[in-house]
Amino acid sequence: MKQHKTVRDVMHAHAVCIDGLTTVEEAIRIAREQEVKAIIVNKRDEHDEFGIVLMNDIAKKVLAKNRAPSRVNVYEIMTKPALSVSPDMNVKYCARLFERFGISRAPVIENGQVLGMVSYNLIVIYGMLAEEVESQHRKD
Repeated sequence: MKQHKTVRDVMHAHAVCIDGLTTVEEAIRIAREQEVKAIIVNKRDEHDEFGIVLMNDIAKKVLAKNRAPSRVNVYEIMTKPALSVSPDMNVKYCARLFERFGISRAPVIENGQVLGMVSYNLIVIYGMLAEEVESQHRKD
């Protein structure tokens, strides 16, 4: 029986969450220190949704528009709601979702809690290749 990889199998379990009032300057500092390419913006309350800020959002909405990173808050440039995925989703469907919505990474959320981050890179490196290697072992 073929075992399918899930988002939980390939996700990066380290996700950085910040408040929407954080400045872009501080968000860049945090991203650099934590070595992440995306930051989750916390919900303001239980009726709110998570947001997400990618480094390319900062490049397009702050740098390219000559705005001062110290004077722009993350909530001004974030994408909200962030399109999130379940940890139990098959990586094949996660990749299809990314393609359909034109995104390359998403937070992994279960029961309202951020568990980590998944990206195309992680899906390819740990999802596809691992299945290939496993099927090769079964053939031998």
